[in-house]
Amino acid sequence: MTLDTTSNRTMRRQVLLFFLLLCLSSVLGQVSYSIPEEMSKGSVVGNIANDLGLDLKRLKSGKARVYTGGSVEYIGLNKDRGVLFVRERIDREAFCAETTPCALHFQLILENPMELFRVTVEITDINDNTPTFTNAEKRFEISESAVIGSKFILERAFDSDIGPNGLQRYVLSPTDNFVLKPGNQADRSKKVEMVLQKPLDREKQEHISLLLTAVDGGEPQMSGTMQIFVHVLDVNDNAPTFAKPLYRAKIPENSPKSTSVTTVSATDKDIGSNGEVSYLISTGDRVLSELFRVNSNTGEIILVGALDFEKAKIYEIDVEVIDSGGLSDSAKVIVDIVDINDNSPHIKVPSKSDSILEDSPPNTVIAMLSVDDPDSENNGKVECNIDNNIPFKIQTTLNGFYTLVTEVTLDREIASQYNITVTCSDEGVPSLSSSVTLTLQISDVNDNAPVFERSSYEAYIVENNTPGLSIFTVKARDADWNQNARVSYILEDSSVNGVPVSSYVSVSADSGVIHAVRSFDYEQIKDFKFRVKAQDGGSPPLSSNVTVKIVIQDQNDNPPQVLYPVQTGGSVVAEMVPRSADVGYLVTKVVAVDVDSGQNAWLSYKLQKATDRALFEVGLQNGEIRTIRQVSDKDAVKQRLTVIVEDNGQPSRSATVIVNVAVADSFPEVLSEFTDFPHDKEYNDNLTFYLVLALAVVSFLFITCLVVIISVKIYRWRQSRILYHSNLPVIPYYPPRYSDTLGTGTLPHVYNYEVCRTTDSRKSDCKFGRAGSQNVLIMDPSSTGTMQRIQSEKSILDEPDSPLEKGPLLARVWQSLTGLKAVPPP
Repeated sequence: MTLDTTSNRTMRRQVLLFFLLLCLSSVLGQVSYSIPEEMSKGSVVGNIANDLGLDLKRLKSGKARVYTGGSVEYIGLNKDRGVLFVRERIDREAFCAETTPCALHFQLILENPMELFRVTVEITDINDNTPTFTNAEKRFEISESAVIGSKFILERAFDSDIGPNGLQRYVLSPTDNFVLKPGNQADRSKKVEMVLQKPLDREKQEHISLLLTAVDGGEPQMSGTMQIFVHVLDVNDNAPTFAKPLYRAKIPENSPKSTSVTTVSATDKDIGSNGEVSYLISTGDRVLSELFRVNSNTGEIILVGALDFEKAKIYEIDVEVIDSGGLSDSAKVIVDIVDINDNSPHIKVPSKSDSILEDSPPNTVIAMLSVDDPDSENNGKVECNIDNNIPFKIQTTLNGFYTLVTEVTLDREIASQYNITVTCSDEGVPSLSSSVTLTLQISDVNDNAPVFERSSYEAYIVENNTPGLSIFTVKARDADWNQNARVSYILEDSSVNGVPVSSYVSVSADSGVIHAVRSFDYEQIKDFKFRVKAQDGGSPPLSSNVTVKIVIQDQNDNPPQVLYPVQTGGSVVAEMVPRSADVGYLVTKVVAVDVDSGQNAWLSYKLQKATDRALFEVGLQNGEIRTIRQVSDKDAVKQRLTVIVEDNGQPSRSATVIVNVAVADSFPEVLSEFTDFPHDKEYNDNLTFYLVLALAVVSFLFITCLVVIISVKIYRWRQSRILYHSNLPVIPYYPPRYSDTLGTGTLPHVYNYEVCRTTDSRKSDCKFGRAGSQNVLIMDPSSTGTMQRIQSEKSILDEPDSPLEKGPLLARVWQSLTGLKAVPPP
């Protein structure tokens, strides 16, 4: 029997291996492995690099990793060897329970470019669990009248292993009165029944002890036991029976506790106490006992726990009915769990990019999403969508995996960041949905050249400017960002009248401010053009240029220049006017020009001075000198006209010209008159007037001083006479705040005086000499009028005509009259 089991196991593994190889060869990007449970950590599962045809370098460069979608990673990846290894010990019973086959599904993800491979690892069972009974013992009370063939339901053993390693058979000992019902005892859905094969006799044996052994088929073989105690009763020869052996019920997974699942019914032909029956759930499954409970009197099965369709879709409940005599029967209740759309799709992001370049091509993968809905049928079907107004789309790859890709070429200048919301909804009623928002930054690419605010510039500057003066600013903007948008301004090489433009203007590289390098002269250059280039800081840099025109504005910086009559320094030029000249006779024309332009060059002519203003006039616009009356014999031969020529600038500039006119009929007459023409008669007349005025002033002052001195002498003589005839002692009186400063009186400041003299008696020029300080007079407001006695009066009076003593003399006179003292310079 052991050889047959080993042979069957070997054949079964071969068939399974062939089937896996067949699937592997037909599905691209999928590989399967089979390993036993409880393998130690670090055990090799398989060489996935060879199985998928991947190079080890590709595993490293693609950042290959295992994505399980769960919290525990049982399988790891060794990128250096290209093999899968056991990261955590796997217990098949804890992982899959009774699910067969038991498989671990995960994905192998690579990047650059993104690739996804599905990997399935089947976990095979090993005999690591002993068959166990829920209860260590079971007790029966059986009537002695029980007939041969009576069946007694025993508790099934539970073995977490499956297949050959699971529960295979039961052994009952001793078998004097009872035997196990023959059949496939390894079938977990079958009941374990103990059959009475020999009538009981309470008088011979009231208590029977039996041992039930559950044996599995593993190597080595493992078993578990349960003690059975039989108490033989007297007289109850009818067992209860269910109305039907199988019951079915459906219940939604969201049903609340205390919900009635179904009701089973059994009858007993006995009467009285022997006909009273009770119901119980005969199962060793702890999960069932936590979910369901049966009313022992009515047979109603009630929900006492929380159902979850995602954990179990169906439950099988064995209900047992027992009468008071210990006779029993059993029925199976199958409960189908109805799925409710109570789970939203679960969205996970195994891989995503935080930023991409704006020139990335369409269909560039941004993120990879894993979406799972544990509900079933339509409740578990999921569809994912994104907003329609963004340049992205979502695509389905493998089952439950989506990729988010670009739909068109992006432009950072339109949008520098996108918040992409992915919404996944199931098809349940009502539909449930989940969403996740991904933030994507668009990295800048230097794809925009700087653009000037205007297509061309024209600026104005007034001539005679200061070198370094700021003329104006050119401004360019770059739609790019950061370094790519940093604009520098460059003056392009060119020349103006053969001179480099850089000697005229300069451009600030950072601000674009254009400065004048030199002072411009409108008379030399009126305008010039050059080009300014704006270049960004990208790599490679982009640039654009603009034409700038500088217009020099005229300034009234040139006075008019008289071309005629020509002014000479040595000889006298005169225009002749005959005495017979009539009104409007053209004497001459003053011709002048101004090198400025515009209104700065508009000239006007005016007659400033003339010997006889009633005889001549000057044309305001043309500068023509004409007679305004008939020339008579009384008019002087020598006429001197001063004509001023003014421009129209602000402020205006002017030039003067002297025109000598001779009123005569013959040249000899003119020659004799102009031989002793004074150099400057008007100047001499003015100087003579000032000299006469100065002489009169000096004479007046001299006479005034004499009168004042005589008056003072008389006053003091009278005071001395009064004191001489008085008997009072002489007490000198000083006015308040009197102090003698430097021994010269009450005025501490020096006084100055002016001397007027001539240096050239022929020209009668007058020059004035001034001392270092001004005349300063100080008055004491509390003075009572008492004056200090004048010193050295005799010496002053002895030399009244001395020119050097006139100043001190006047000062002393002023002191005597006002009580103020002029202090001479030290």
